[in-house]
Amino acid sequence: MTRTDWTCLILLSCLWGGSFLFVERLVAELAPLTIVLGRVGLGTLVLLVALPVLGIPWPRGQNVWAALAVMGLLNNMIPFTLFAIAQGGISAGLAAIVNATTPLFTLLALRVFTRAPLGGLRLGGVAAGFGGVAIMMGTAATGGTQLAIVCCLLAAGSYGLAAVWGQRLRGMGVEPLQAAFGQIACSTALILPLELWIDRPWTLAMPSPGAWGALAGVATLSTALAYLLYFRIVASAGAVAISLVTFLIPVSALAMGAALGGTLPQPHHLAGMALIALGLALIEKARRA
Repeated sequence: MTRTDWTCLILLSCLWGGSFLFVERLVAELAPLTIVLGRVGLGTLVLLVALPVLGIPWPRGQNVWAALAVMGLLNNMIPFTLFAIAQGGISAGLAAIVNATTPLFTLLALRVFTRAPLGGLRLGGVAAGFGGVAIMMGTAATGGTQLAIVCCLLAAGSYGLAAVWGQRLRGMGVEPLQAAFGQIACSTALILPLELWIDRPWTLAMPSPGAWGALAGVATLSTALAYLLYFRIVASAGAVAISLVTFLIPVSALAMGAALGGTLPQPHHLAGMALIALGLALIEKARRA
């Protein structure tokens, strides 16, 4: 990875770390699918304006749009919904910690779908990472907390699949901004009928100004801008590299949460995070070997 890749990765971790805080604010007033639709829908509008302003053409071709639809499902619709559900029961910091398992799922997906070798260090990293999750789940006070952690793990697994799938777009010649727009536009189209059917937004109370502000932040910063950086890193450094951002996200989320007076994780959460960190360190060492 180049210095520019690392700079983009750190910035992306801040944008996605903030997304957990935005969602934590939103779950108090909005249903999960409504949060996701607002996030991807507003993000789509932002990029809809950005593409022509920057002189970038729309994505073209049935194969490209089919790949973008799968990306929208794996990288937006499924994980955004699962995290919105999970954050109704756990803090933003804990959700961000569990999200740090994404590189482990990325490696497993690479092994399954591309036959990429794991090796001893990588297997050790995967084992350490999931051991950290086991510590957090084994000390969870309630079944609701455990269920929320499972939702976060499923979301991380979906992100891992998306990181592998996203490499197809690089081979199709899709530019980062085109990919960002295409995937969130597709996820908007996919989730809209479900949101109308399940949440029935016309029956919900009008959100407060604070909720509107959080929705604008998660859509513009944590979605539109974040996915522009995401696809730029995928195109430059690959799937495993982009998945490493999830280790930086908890640090960003915890720091911002503490600054805003949020709830800090318990010691066993930090112990679990330490094992996840060890697992990721082993994976990175194997990558450099």
